[in-house]
Parts: sequence; C-alpha cells; structure tokens
Amino acid sequence: MALLGPAEIRDLAAQLDLQPTKKLGQNFVVDGNTVRRIVKTARVEAGDEVLEVGPGLGSLTLGLLEAGARVTAVEIDSRLADLLPHTVEALAPGAPLAVVTGDALRVDIPGAPRRLVANLPYNVSVPVLLHLLETVPSLETALVMVQAEVGQRIAATPGSKVYGSPSVKAAWYGRWSTAGNVSRQVFWPVPNVDSILVAFERAERPGTEEERVRTFALVDAAFGQRRKMLRQALAEVLGGSAAASARMEAAGVDPTRRGEQLTVADFLRIARA
Repeated sequence: MALLGPAEIRDLAAQLDLQPTKKLGQNFVVDGNTVRRIVKTARVEAGDEVLEVGPGLGSLTLGLLEAGARVTAVEIDSRLADLLPHTVEALAPGAPLAVVTGDALRVDIPGAPRRLVANLPYNVSVPVLLHLLETVPSLETALVMVQAEVGQRIAATPGSKVYGSPSVKAAWYGRWSTAGNVSRQVFWPVPNVDSILVAFERAERPGTEEERVRTFALVDAAFGQRRKMLRQALAEVLGGSAAASARMEAAGVDPTRRGEQLTVADFLRIARA
C-alpha cells in the first residue's frame, strides 16, 4: 500500500485550503518509515480493532490499514473527517475504516477496540488518554505519540523528577513505558517540541470507580502543593492536618512524605482509610 509522503500531505492540505493550527495540535506525519515503525511497535496484527484519535490527513490511518487492522478514527476537524474516507478509498479501496466526527473527550466510541494507536494532539493528550482508558474498557494496549516532556511524565515512576499527577492517574489503568523518540523532521509543519512514543498495557484496576474518584482527588491535592509534606498538602481534603496524619498512618503511609514518593496503591490506601 502507498503511504503518504510530504508531497501527498501538502496536496491533501491544499484541497481543503488547510493551514494547520496549533490550537488543534495539527502536525502531520510525512514519513512512511516512521508510520510503519509506530505500527510495528504497537504490535498491530491483521484483524485487530484499532482506535485512532486525531487521524488528520491519514498518514497513520493508512499504516494501520496496511497491517490489516480495522480502524475507528475520531477526528474533531470536520473537514479532515470528511476527506479521510476518500483518501483511504483512493489508496486502499475497501479497507475497513469508520470515521467518527467529534471531540474524543465527548463522543461515544463505537464497537470494542482492542488497541489505541494515535498521534495525539499535544495540547490535550493527557485528558484524552485518561478519558479513553476510563470509558473504553475494551482497550488492552496503547501506543501514542505525544510531546516528549508529557510522555516522560506519563511513564515516570515514584521518585522521578517528572513524576506527577498524570503519572499516578495513568498507573491506575496499567503499566506504562517509553518506546522511542520521534524526530521533529518527520512532521509537517515541523513542531517546536520533541516527540516520544509511550506504550501501555492494561492491568486489573486496583479499586472501584468510587475509589478511583477519591484517589484522584487526593492525587490532585498532593501535587497541587508538591513541595509540602502530605499531612499539609492533603489537609484540606482530609479535614485538617491532624486528621490527614491520622488517616495516612492508618493507611501505613508516613505523613511526612511527599506526593512524588507515593505509588497509586499508596494513594488508594489513604482513600480507603
């Protein structure tokens, strides 16, 4: 199958009189080797139900279809959503593609996709990831391309300088790891940030939905004042510093520790206490 290169991407953009916007995080991959590398790293196999968010002009979409996947693509820009089926039909006639026009944070995802593979819009990558993992339980794996700083934060472990609220919340759903860097030069337009691939494998959730909400509230409080000891950072949500200390001690967590030292299981124990 022919994948999209720089000339094809510019031709498609010209058809729409499209000027990529920073607001929508529109940076299109123009290198077929990078697309095939992403598909291979994601372990996409023939027959896989794959969810793609932000397909843009179709670079990664065509790579997923080339591997034999059945693709559901969610695109917020209606011009791109309307053009994508025509692009696919021209280059991969009859390929199994369903396009959903709308915001991935708000639309219902049809079917039961097993994998998420996407070049996520960098300005909303964390909210989109967490929302999809919560609302599309069929997702077993993910490989997403995001801004390098964001990806490192998502995959960070306790004690790391970049470990924060996204790290803990992402860990609720499973295991994360970085899976390689992506050159700026494979995009049009060339972004002013570096990109990274982040891989995910779902694990059994550690608690109930009610416990997740309570745990995430503690996480937000802890990292909202990350330089403070937890007995101070969590005082507002746990009824004062004395009550916070008592609940943390009951959970087996030292009240003098800081949020960056705790795992998601630690925060869950506090929520349960």
